[in-house]
Amino acid sequence: MKEALLELREKALEELKSLRSAEELELFRVKYLGRKGLLSKYMAQLSTLPPDEKRVVGKLANEIKVELTRGLEEACRGVLQYAPTKVSPVMDVSLPGHMPPRGRTHPLVQTIQEIKEIFGRMGFQVVSGPEVELEYFNFEALNIPPDHPSRDDFDTFYVSDDILLRSQTSTVQIRVMQKQKPPIRIIAPGKVFRPDTVDARHSFMFHQIEGLMVEEGVNFGHLKGVLSLFARTYFGPDTRMRLRPSFFPFTEPSAEVEISCSLCKGKGCSVCGGSGWLEILGAGMVHPNVFKAVGYDPEQYTGFAFGMGVERIAMLKYGIDDIRLFFENDVRFLSQF
Repeated sequence: MKEALLELREKALEELKSLRSAEELELFRVKYLGRKGLLSKYMAQLSTLPPDEKRVVGKLANEIKVELTRGLEEACRGVLQYAPTKVSPVMDVSLPGHMPPRGRTHPLVQTIQEIKEIFGRMGFQVVSGPEVELEYFNFEALNIPPDHPSRDDFDTFYVSDDILLRSQTSTVQIRVMQKQKPPIRIIAPGKVFRPDTVDARHSFMFHQIEGLMVEEGVNFGHLKGVLSLFARTYFGPDTRMRLRPSFFPFTEPSAEVEISCSLCKGKGCSVCGGSGWLEILGAGMVHPNVFKAVGYDPEQYTGFAFGMGVERIAMLKYGIDDIRLFFENDVRFLSQF
């Protein structure tokens, strides 16, 4: 068997010199080094040899396998170097590359970050609270009576009799005031949930930012000044703002805050309904009953609160006419921001 292996070695090395293509290299590998190749057949017969001869022949077979493997690798490199078109095309480094698509910050996240930055420069801290909330924080502590329509099952996602998905981030101001004494300046961004039918203007889930400022001597003028500065900073220096009387159970007096339409500059168009004004948020002075619920003396402290829908703010700034675009994950839409 030793002589047969040496003869196989000489024959294989001779064949290696004549290989010129990838196909020929593969046939050589299968013929000599494959699982059913010639070398494997000889090695399978080692068990039939006497121990002394088995040791010598086994060592020789392994040496031949290593030698043929190395010779095959060198032959492969030669074929790849001198005949690349027969194996694989060579990379043309002068061609432009294919850049993978890059992700972007979601427009709602961008809007929240911008609002946080604006109020942060005015001394407001960012706080958060649970999305699954007790009815007490969502309604009772906010001076919303039991017979108020918003407390009905068809206006709120109830988990149990007194647990619900929060319908406003105003719940956070109650939790903050329960834990600390004035002065307080906070904004609370987060998700809120209401069982609204999804259409171009409504969604069962959206984002809201609640703001609260409580100190001694805070008045309605401070509220107007803070919101006016926000409007001009976010929507542009030429933006005008006005307050229209309204009603909210947790503020008194209350107001709807409107800004001049950025498209028609207050002249009236289809976006603003011809009025020249666009509503952006609700605000007002914190109701004394809310202060009493958290243990504040309404004779000592005053404050204001406001709440804005993030989607609405973004839609007004960027001229978006359908809230569903924010949640459909259409790259053609999201890549614009």
